[in-house]
Amino acid sequence: MLILIKGLEDYMLPCMWKKTFNIDCIGCGIQRSIAYILKGEFINAFFMYPAIYPMLFLFVFFIFDSFMNIKHNEKIKLGLAALTLTTAITNYILKLFF
Repeated sequence: MLILIKGLEDYMLPCMWKKTFNIDCIGCGIQRSIAYILKGEFINAFFMYPAIYPMLFLFVFFIFDSFMNIKHNEKIKLGLAALTLTTAITNYILKLFF
């Protein structure tokens, strides 16, 4: 498993926004954050990209929702999407100014 994770780190895609404009994009850090999660370094994953956990909860909810009938699923999806977007935007603004 560790060899697979090391292989993932060798083939991460570069951020074209950062290469072009020399500033981070709103999604910078997602790939490295996922690599940290796969390695079991959950705190490092959060510090790399704080919106990773709401995003994972959203994706897991999408999977459960496709197999089960969950009451108020649209409200939950909207809430998780808003939480993910709010976390990503807040993180981006803090990265830009601090």
